[in-house]
Amino acid sequence: MGTIAVPRHADVVVVGGGVMGLSTAFHLAAAGVERVVLVERDALGEGSTCKAAGGVRALFSDEINIRLGQRGLETFERFGAEFDTEIDLHQVGYLLLAQDAATMEAFERNAELMTALGLQARTVDVAEAARLSPLISTEGLVGGLFSPRDGHCTPESVVQGYARAARRAGATLHTGTRATGIEVEDGAVTAVHTSRGTIATDTVVCAAGAWSREIAEWVGEDLPIEPLRRQIVVTEPVPQARPDTPFTIDFATGFYFHAEGPGLLMGAPESTDSRSFDLNRDPAWLDDLADCMQRRVPSLADVGIRTGWAGLYEMTPDHNAVIGRSETVDGFLYAAGFSGHGFLMGPAVGEVMRDLHLGKRPFVDVSPLHASRFAADAGRPELNII
Repeated sequence: MGTIAVPRHADVVVVGGGVMGLSTAFHLAAAGVERVVLVERDALGEGSTCKAAGGVRALFSDEINIRLGQRGLETFERFGAEFDTEIDLHQVGYLLLAQDAATMEAFERNAELMTALGLQARTVDVAEAARLSPLISTEGLVGGLFSPRDGHCTPESVVQGYARAARRAGATLHTGTRATGIEVEDGAVTAVHTSRGTIATDTVVCAAGAWSREIAEWVGEDLPIEPLRRQIVVTEPVPQARPDTPFTIDFATGFYFHAEGPGLLMGAPESTDSRSFDLNRDPAWLDDLADCMQRRVPSLADVGIRTGWAGLYEMTPDHNAVIGRSETVDGFLYAAGFSGHGFLMGPAVGEVMRDLHLGKRPFVDVSPLHASRFAADAGRPELNII
């Protein structure tokens, strides 16, 4: 698809070929929007989606995020049947581990909110945490928060499923096609310039993840998004690991793991943040990871590393996404800045972007996530960031 020129005209141009852009393109086309064109500079999912840990959850502290995650879960649960694509969904649950009373109090409030919204999250004591995730050391723990419906799946498969569905619905997907500018006349979008030609359009959806800030600047919109590198490894086989091991997170350090084939997928923050687009793996991070492992899963200290990679979070000041329509440029919409939870929200946000474009009321009110909240000092922090 990327070897041919882009269409000269489109009703909507989606910039970004990860799960957010693909879900948006699919939902727009399936709703009857004609001439939906998606442009992606690399291969589909190559930005951040296919470098994600694959976690899917509704386990958040913000009600909007819970609803977006819940809607995403519903889609992932029926993805195989609806999109004819197996995504290897394992609903083994998410388990957050707490080391102090203040964190447990926050977890209790979180569980109450999720329960009120129809989910089954509950706090657990140390003994139950160890039963759920037997590889952990309980030293220093006071309890945890468990959400049994959550889990993990394969991001690459989700990308493939949405891409096929979007094409079947009539969307055109152009890979190897870099967006290079957006034309604005009299305060309205009129065209998107790309490396393969110019597309006349009155609507652009920016779904370019960590790269969204630059795209927004083309129309004078300020999206306060910056990249943050995160690294992941997959271990050699771990015989004592159970396939039903929850996606387990040591909340104090951000170290996490879940079963991945015969081994484990693991991640943790870097001791010094790399806020750039550098995707090179830093060998020094393995020392950071080893420290986390020694603390929380000491029995795995000698496990071998089979593979690994680095990807980018798209961070905002309050760790919440920016979703909305520009107040200054007609026809510019955006969905970015998900701060590490974009993959799991992609299915739901695609629905939201469809409705914002069509002037319909989305299933959840996302107006508090408009980028204008930062200028108004109305941020709404998300606590459950991993």
